[in-house]
Amino acid sequence: MEEAIYIRLRHRVQVSVNRPIFVGQIAQIIAPDNYLSEIEQLEVHNVTSKDNNMIVIDVMKVIKLITSAYKSVDIQTIGPSQVIVEVIYEKKKMSIPFFVLVWLLLFIGAALAIMNFHEDVSMMAVHKNLYKVITGEEKDKPLLLQIPYSIGLGLGMILFFNHVFRKRLNEEPSPLEVEMFNYQQDLDQYVIMNENKESVKNLNDH
Repeated sequence: MEEAIYIRLRHRVQVSVNRPIFVGQIAQIIAPDNYLSEIEQLEVHNVTSKDNNMIVIDVMKVIKLITSAYKSVDIQTIGPSQVIVEVIYEKKKMSIPFFVLVWLLLFIGAALAIMNFHEDVSMMAVHKNLYKVITGEEKDKPLLLQIPYSIGLGLGMILFFNHVFRKRLNEEPSPLEVEMFNYQQDLDQYVIMNENKESVKNLNDH
């Protein structure tokens, strides 16, 4: 009787360049104890500098690798049929002057965007009218409203993005993190579809 092996590919994994990729890195495996450790150590791919920063490994390649090593096994696959391997290259350290320049550009750009928005919606006029309605007096600079508004604007941005520098306020993801997650999902789907398209093209060329 054939022994059953269950494989579930992970969605995305990260590996360093010039390192081998093993089955145990890209998949969750349920197998008999006498097979499990050996299957996890089977090499699927060796990452070199010639590879792209994303590698798509199909479950069929994993099945072929296992069946070539173990003839009398029954392989059952669960979950996704491809895994995306992200190749991590050594990052260059950012120089302090460049970091300061980028920070200043982002700070000035954000400040100008907020000021232009306030100018478009006539925020100064709104504050003046509100101050007159509340106090009955006219004032060119209604600081009683402008100061709390400015503080509230900053606090609102912190609450919206759910971060104070690197510290999270709570476990709930921010809208930006959700959008980044959706973007990553779409990107992964594109990479998988594009890889399948190239594989079919290569077969047709032969």
